[in-house]
Amino acid sequence: MLKSAAVGLFTSLSLATPVLAQNIRTSDRLHLSYPPTNHQTTAEQIFFIGSAPNNGTVTVNGQNINRSPLGHFAPSVPLQVGSNEFTLEFRNANGQTSQIRRTITRLANTPTVSNSLENLYPAVDIARQPGELICFQAQAPEAAQVSVRLANQSIPLQPQASISLPPNSAVLTLTNDALVTGFSGQHQGCHSFGQIGNLGKPTYTMTLNGATSTTTSVGTLEILDAQNPEAIAVTSFAGVARTGASTNFSRLTPLPQGTQASVTGKEGEWLRLDYGAWLKAAETTTLNTTVPPRSIIRSVRSQTFVDRTDVIFPLQTPVPVTVQQSDDTFTLILHNTTAQTDTIYLSQSPVIRRLDWYQPEPDLIRYDFRLKQGQQWGYELNYAGTNLVLSLRHPPQLSANSLAGSTIWLDPGHGGTEFGAAGSTGYPEKAINLVISNKIKQALEAKGAMVSMSRTEDVNVSLGDRQKMIREQKPTVALSIHYNALPDAGDAENTAGIGMFWYNAHAHDLAQFLHDELVQNLNRPSYGVFWNNLALTRPHEAPSVLLELGFMINPTEFEWITDPAAQDQLAGAIADAVENWLMIKTKR
Repeated sequence: MLKSAAVGLFTSLSLATPVLAQNIRTSDRLHLSYPPTNHQTTAEQIFFIGSAPNNGTVTVNGQNINRSPLGHFAPSVPLQVGSNEFTLEFRNANGQTSQIRRTITRLANTPTVSNSLENLYPAVDIARQPGELICFQAQAPEAAQVSVRLANQSIPLQPQASISLPPNSAVLTLTNDALVTGFSGQHQGCHSFGQIGNLGKPTYTMTLNGATSTTTSVGTLEILDAQNPEAIAVTSFAGVARTGASTNFSRLTPLPQGTQASVTGKEGEWLRLDYGAWLKAAETTTLNTTVPPRSIIRSVRSQTFVDRTDVIFPLQTPVPVTVQQSDDTFTLILHNTTAQTDTIYLSQSPVIRRLDWYQPEPDLIRYDFRLKQGQQWGYELNYAGTNLVLSLRHPPQLSANSLAGSTIWLDPGHGGTEFGAAGSTGYPEKAINLVISNKIKQALEAKGAMVSMSRTEDVNVSLGDRQKMIREQKPTVALSIHYNALPDAGDAENTAGIGMFWYNAHAHDLAQFLHDELVQNLNRPSYGVFWNNLALTRPHEAPSVLLELGFMINPTEFEWITDPAAQDQLAGAIADAVENWLMIKTKR
């Protein structure tokens, strides 16, 4: 198991002139794929990805570097804050040289605090409930005395210690420890307000070295009327609910189109809904009512079809929902709903063993579907009027001794103007993704599977369109094919291996199985299995897994990646692993 981990899906490397042929030949001169000219980073080090003929030496600022048998290299070198100059030089056996120069700027990741008030909160218009605690903040020197005044209230702000949280991608290099770094540059103070209406813009005052200055924030604060709440309905196909008012916050269960809820807070373009989630206002429409959307529910029934079991929840109002999954339980939570339930009818189903329900809170109902099998095959949630329809997919019906009856969706990652990561020679990830996907397709079809692909040529396909394909085709499994890279802080020279990424619980077992089969049967390094919120792991209509099949930026692994014989072996191993997993899960 490797110590570090990759982030090719987060950080695509800039490319020098890419080579699109599958068979890569190193030129007779020095080639550098990464970093690009005038690169900027906050990392403490940088790696150089490139290649040169193996009949000479390569140096970085005069120091010899290690290279693979074919002449590829990926050394990491430390960076000082500020400008860093590097010269890469190749000298062949005849003494002829070629050079490439790069200027890399390392940016300081500690706050730069000026002697003025900056970064005032709120920076956008916000709205909150009466009595709700609101924390104001401003950036100012640690020695400054800072306060904010609003609605005849003066609130002192105190300097805050900095707890540095790295980006999510840092877990992929196991560098995600929280660090205390001293003064954060921020002063903060909290207060609640009872009066309803727009309280205007907070005014901040700072006293430093005997001088006093004032600044008014850009955003205003409104206190909402809790007795007459605004109500909205979701207009997008699946409203992207989040834990906070920014795309930096985690996703929650998407809200089906038509979902209604009251608004309990606002922050710029974001609305906070009554069950706690945040949603962009652009995904909603305002309802002509101040009555909070609430519902009762009485009976529940199900219908069994060839490919799925539908469970129908008759409601008065389309309420917000939350889905939770475990190995043998599918849980649906209805918010803003109260039960008057005496009778539930479940038709005979190949997936549902029993349904248990609870009302743990006055306006929340929990439905636990106890399943007949440990493997789930995907689900859909939609409103038909005010009826909520939950569709649980049935296991595939496979023919004996083949994959006939299964449908596999393959996604060659990137394409067109999206190059992905770059190998040592500049060979782009988008090209190898298509090469290996075609080989996997042939191997799966030879086993009887029906295979569709998101692209068969070097063209742009949006992530939304790829998600739509999964939603509409509802394949048995969905596999997105990628090769990996690292953030600048990673060790490109020593990081290699097979990695898998999943998001929905019903995809975890497939991700783990594929990883274990490929690592063991191909004798490849393990990169690991990660839960990850990615566009092509999120679709819940099928077990959806993103495969990282090796590191483009690792000099030795790149040689394995571009070897046609190794590609055939890898494609066959993936097809075998998919077949074995389906055989186990369908108990053939």
